[in-house]
Formats: sequence, C-alpha cells, structure tokens
Amino acid sequence: MVKWHLRSKRTLTGSRLRRLRKKKKFERGSEFLETKIGKRKVKTKRASGGGSKLKLLAVESINVSDPEAKGVKRVKLLSVEKNPANPHFVRRNILTKGAVVKTEIGLAKVTSRPGQDGIVNAVLVEEKKESGG
Repeated sequence: MVKWHLRSKRTLTGSRLRRLRKKKKFERGSEFLETKIGKRKVKTKRASGGGSKLKLLAVESINVSDPEAKGVKRVKLLSVEKNPANPHFVRRNILTKGAVVKTEIGLAKVTSRPGQDGIVNAVLVEEKKESGG
C-alpha cells in the first residue's frame, strides 16, 4: 500500500494551510522496503522520467571504506548493531541509512540508502581488535 507523503496541513506556527489543489500522483511517496541480511535480492522500480531505481530487499556483503587505510573492501555483513531510524530494526536486522552494522573487519556505519540505491556502502567506525596470545 502506498501512502501519500505530502505537504503538511499546518504551517510552522500551527495555523491551517489552505489546499492549493488536489493530490497529484507525482507527489506521493513510495512504500518502505525493508532491506534484510541474506542472499542478494533486488527489485527494479520505474522512477520519475522513465529511469529505474534498484530496491534492495536482501544483501549479504557490503562495501566498507576505511578512512585510515584509504581503501574500500567488500566484506561479509554479520548483523545490525544499532539503528537510529527505529530500535526494533536492530532485532529484525533491517538496514537503513545511518545504521551501525557488524562486519568481518569491525563496526561500520551505513552511508547509502539501500532501498533507493540498490547497494550498501559504509564507513569503518571501529576496527575489530585481534586477540593476541
């Protein structure tokens, strides 16, 4: 079901806005597709202007950028550690932009929008500590 994410009915001060026209199809939003951890699964959707968007439904590896080593590695995704969008997304392993994920090389923060871009890019936040002994 597609919800209408349109202009607010109220101004910043709280007074009611007068409607200028009816709702238009190009103003409506798209449904939220939950990107989970699993075998890669992508859905293509037609975008405005005839282009296409890749909607990522499941992913198992991500591109992690290491600011210190100045390189990008493709690593296996293990779990979602923290998600500011919704605390319940952590339990359900749902990826959104800004989510902190656990990878093979350590914790990384997701910088791309998986439901819009069709790929998951992240920046390394905390490297995995090697246990010596």
